[in-house]
Amino acid sequence: MSDKFQRGDIVLYPYLWRWQNNIHPHRDHGEKDRPVCMILAIKDKEGLTHILLLPISSKPPSHDQKAIEIPGLELRRANLTRYKRGWITVSECNYDVIEKSYHFDARRETIGRFSEAFLEEIRLAFAPFLATGSAKVSRT
Repeated sequence: MSDKFQRGDIVLYPYLWRWQNNIHPHRDHGEKDRPVCMILAIKDKEGLTHILLLPISSKPPSHDQKAIEIPGLELRRANLTRYKRGWITVSECNYDVIEKSYHFDARRETIGRFSEAFLEEIRLAFAPFLATGSAKVSRT
């Protein structure tokens, strides 16, 4: 894990959806900062922090996305109470390296955090998509 950021942290990030990346392969920025869940944060031998981020939305997933509805208690833990309902997409993610990122602002504070029990549910739903290799949109 990184020193400042850990698995389960919720941060704001200009998430680039896979469909945006497919339509415009040279596009390098999401339309807006949105809450994302840091599902993985690990340091490599050089001290760089590699992260995988899952997008959070107040809208239900589209037909080609797989998402988990976020329980009310988890919305409160994540400080996302402005959402009446929320979903975390598990069929895609953004990959970035904090220390080299043009997109991740490491000076920002986390918004909130999901519980370990909910993170395990997310991990189990996300694992098959990550294993295919097609879920990851690289931001490096």
